[in-house]
Amino acid sequence: MAKEKAKNGKIRVGVIGCGAITQIIHFPILSKMEDVEIVAIADIDKTKVAALGEKYHIENNFTDHAKLLELDDIDAVHICTPNSMHAEMTIDALAAGKHVMVEKPIARTYEEAKRMADEARKRKMKLMVGMNHRFRPDAMILKNFVKGKELGKIFYTKAGWLRRRGSWNETEWAKKKQMAGGGVFMDLGIPMLDLSLWLMDNPKVKSVYSAMYNHYQKEGIEDSATVLIRFENDAILSLEVSWTLLMENDFMYTNLFGTLGGALLNPLRIHKEMHGNLVNVTPTKMERPENNYKKSYEYEIKHFVECVKHDRPVLSSADEAAEVMRISEAIYQSAREKREIVMK
Repeated sequence: MAKEKAKNGKIRVGVIGCGAITQIIHFPILSKMEDVEIVAIADIDKTKVAALGEKYHIENNFTDHAKLLELDDIDAVHICTPNSMHAEMTIDALAAGKHVMVEKPIARTYEEAKRMADEARKRKMKLMVGMNHRFRPDAMILKNFVKGKELGKIFYTKAGWLRRRGSWNETEWAKKKQMAGGGVFMDLGIPMLDLSLWLMDNPKVKSVYSAMYNHYQKEGIEDSATVLIRFENDAILSLEVSWTLLMENDFMYTNLFGTLGGALLNPLRIHKEMHGNLVNVTPTKMERPENNYKKSYEYEIKHFVECVKHDRPVLSSADEAAEVMRISEAIYQSAREKREIVMK
């Protein structure tokens, strides 16, 4: 019934979780989309539910997500809650016949992520994970260059998301291992790992080695991490993330190096070897760097709505997200045991 409704009119959306990501990203984008209607919201915080319900003229406001899922006329649900709630709420929504977009990371563990992916497959519903970096205009351009073999064989990728100490106040739940699943790697490392794997066309991981540091977090979670991943095709990925580096500015990057050229992301620069010379082949018409992050969320949410509306496969699937969690668990194991972990 949901598919039939989606084809004939607006996609009717319910949103679970009324925190910062919902208020800053999901509601402003969804409310401006002509083919979307926000029909219900849920959060355990009565004040947030009431305020957002009034602001966006939403009549169905709940403090229990199960009540939202009982509504028959909801086609899709956005789950924007702490990581610890993702698995339960996603499985509940899928079982209720709703397509789901869940914020990153998909879950705290591989086991949780696999259960979610299996439930979506069983119910034949769409489950998309909010890996918005895949939808950055500059990342999509770079992906097309890689797919077209313009850079040759990618043999080395270096990526990172580094924040200076004091530049960003993580939400309280993000600093609690039971709720988040970990520290900075769960927060910044997983999206950078996903982006790197996607740009590299998801090569099979052979082994991982990592080191994690806790210099400032009283909760016992890592605030800095560095990772080296070896792939079965002999390519290497070096990844670094931090909430607390003593440096001048925050910095997010993904650099790919191939046998025919190299590319630096954020800002995007692409160079190719042509006739013995290194030539700048970066497209001239580009979004301004500061717009890429905002656009990534707009394109991501629009993509999910289009997939629901026209019954298309989602770009950021639960199966891919589950594989990222499997790799992430090996990364945490490597840091604990201070050794290289060979993937089974």
